[in-house]
Amino acid sequence: MIHRTPFILPMLYPSLEWRVPTQAKEIYLTFDDGPVPGPTEFVLDTLAAVRAKATFFCIGDNVRRHASVFSRLLAAGHAVGNHTFNHLNGWKTPTNRYLQNIQACAEALAAPDNVKAAKHLFRPPYGRITRSQIQHLRDYRIIMWDVLSVDYDKSLSAERCLRNTLGAVRPGSIVVFHDSLKAERNMTYALPRLLEQLAGEGYSFKSLNE
Repeated sequence: MIHRTPFILPMLYPSLEWRVPTQAKEIYLTFDDGPVPGPTEFVLDTLAAVRAKATFFCIGDNVRRHASVFSRLLAAGHAVGNHTFNHLNGWKTPTNRYLQNIQACAEALAAPDNVKAAKHLFRPPYGRITRSQIQHLRDYRIIMWDVLSVDYDKSLSAERCLRNTLGAVRPGSIVVFHDSLKAERNMTYALPRLLEQLAGEGYSFKSLNE
């Protein structure tokens, strides 16, 4: 199971952001697929306990359905990014439809009550996006990742999820967890332990808006 992104991908797609260029002990935690009652609230509580900031790549339909959870996320001061309205796979979606779905998510993020939401961070679901789609999204910072926790894999034990993720992080790592029901078992085990371990090593946790 590969937890760190192969070095060749940033070389092939240099316009995408894979890691923050720093030697400082800084980690950029990101959470995909929320907001979802339960998992997202657990993440918010866990981050607040250690005063960590993170970036949440939200599905527009989840923002619409779980507005109160999204409002709490914004109130906590975390960064927010676009993850399409319906979690579309860019490789399987015509560009026009893909862009329309991203716009629908942007509108959900920018609804009148969501004035604090960021509008220019984007992460493609599954990390799958075509070169044509990339060209059409030049107004966005397209955020990929340096470390993937693989917390969504139910065949992966929670202990191994934690161990593999800790083994892959380094200064400037953009790390992916999921605030989803599918990933809840592994994420709720790994996240607080990862925060404790890395904080003990002197790391700080920042959002991609900092």
